[in-house]
Amino acid sequence: MDLDTVRTFVVAADAGQFQEAAAELAVTQQAVSKRIATLERNLGVRLFTRTPRGAELTIDGQAFLPHARELLRVAERAAASVRTGRRPLRVDVIASRSAQSGLMRGFHQAHPDIELDVMMLFDIETAVAAIRSGAIDASFRAVAAPGRPLPTDIESVRVLDEPLQLLTGPAHTLAGARSVTVAQLTGHRIWMPGIVPGTEWAAYYDDLIAEFGLTIEATGPNFGSDALLDTIADTPALATFMGEQTRLVWPTGHGLRRIPVTDPTPVYPHSLLWHRDNPHSALATLRAHLAATAAGHDAARTWTPDWVIPR
Repeated sequence: MDLDTVRTFVVAADAGQFQEAAAELAVTQQAVSKRIATLERNLGVRLFTRTPRGAELTIDGQAFLPHARELLRVAERAAASVRTGRRPLRVDVIASRSAQSGLMRGFHQAHPDIELDVMMLFDIETAVAAIRSGAIDASFRAVAAPGRPLPTDIESVRVLDEPLQLLTGPAHTLAGARSVTVAQLTGHRIWMPGIVPGTEWAAYYDDLIAEFGLTIEATGPNFGSDALLDTIADTPALATFMGEQTRLVWPTGHGLRRIPVTDPTPVYPHSLLWHRDNPHSALATLRAHLAATAAGHDAARTWTPDWVIPR
C-alpha cells in the first residue's frame, strides 16, 4: 500500500476538504483527488462523500482511518529505527542471561524514556566493525585479546568486574564447600563447552589455565546452558565456571551449588566499547549511568589477565 496515498487520505480526513489537504501537503487539489481515487480503487470502497462543505468520510472511510494512522506511525518508527541520532540506542551484549544484559536492564529501569535495541553479536571483531560503521552504538566486551589491540578510534572503559563461581552438582566432592580456593581446583575437571577458540573469553580462560594449572575442558557440542546444567547435575566428576551475576533457572531437583572462588578470585572484566565520534545523544547517558553504578573489587584479592583493559 502506497504510503503517500495513505498520508493523503489521513490529511484529507482531518481537514475535511481536499483543497486544505492539498495546501498542507504542498500538492495540487487534483493530485489529492487522484491519490484518493487510487486508494479507493485499490480498496474497492468509497472513502469520502462530496458535500457542499467539503468531503466527509463514509462508513468505510471511518473504519479505515484508525488503521491508516497506525500505518503511518509504523512507517515512522521503521524510519527512526535506522536514522542516525533518532533511532533507538543499539547496544551489543554477549548473551541474554549475562551480567551485561543485567547492566542494560538496570539502565532501562533508570531511563525508561530512552529507546533501546539490544543486539547479540558473537565476537569482538564483529562488534568493533559494527561500532566503526555506525551499525551499533556500543558493545559490552571483556577484553581486547592479546595481539589484537582496539583501533585508536574506539574508546573503552571497564564497568564491571564479575567474580567467577564454581558450579557443581550435589554429588561433587566440593559441593558442600562454602568457598574454594583456586589451588583447591587443581586436578578437578571443569567443563565449559561454550568456549570458542579465537574469542576474547577463550583468551581469558587460556590465561587462567596457564596461571593456576587448572583443567578446563571445552570438548563436546555446546547445546546451551540448560543442557550444561543437566550434565553438571548428573555428573559428579564435572564442574563448570559461571559468572556471579549470570541469571539461570534450573529445576530444584538438580541440587546445583554455586560456590565462590577465592585466593585470588578470578574476575571477568566487562568493558563498554564505543566510537569516539558516535553522535547518539543517549550514549553519554549510558556511559554516565555505568560510571555511577560501576562495581570493582580489591585488585590484591582478585585476578585478571595482565592484558585486559585497565580500570
